[in-house]
Amino acid sequence: MKTVCILFCLFFLFSCDTIDLYEQTKAFRKHEWNSKEKVPISFEITDTVSLYNVFVVIRHTDAYNFNNIWLNLTTVAPGDTAVTRRLDLKLGDNQKGWLGSGMDDIFEHRILVSRNPDPTVSGIVLKKGRYQFILEQTMREDPLQHVMNAGIRLEKVK
Repeated sequence: MKTVCILFCLFFLFSCDTIDLYEQTKAFRKHEWNSKEKVPISFEITDTVSLYNVFVVIRHTDAYNFNNIWLNLTTVAPGDTAVTRRLDLKLGDNQKGWLGSGMDDIFEHRILVSRNPDPTVSGIVLKKGRYQFILEQTMREDPLQHVMNAGIRLEKVK
């Protein structure tokens, strides 16, 4: 029994690896996202050698009424001014259903929103420092029903 415990501990220690991602989401009370409710997210970047992919994360229930979501994504890089992009993110279609991963009646979408100017390279270089992101929904339905969470995910490109 002692040998099994030691082997398990060694396996656990050697299988640990750093996770090269940052993710923050905000949960919405009553699964309603009011257009006045902005989602502020911030990350501290220390590794400026790696490339990063930036994703918008949306979780909703199966009762969500649309195949897409319109968002304003404001990004403030260290030492820069705010840049706002209007995004139309596809969440599903009438033939295939929801495009994200699902469990029971909850669906999660991780939608890539960073684009490198060089199409042969995946990811973008981020400067060292604190990044701020602000998400706001701009859909006609207000509050937007059946949205559980929204956020940002940064992944290092391997």
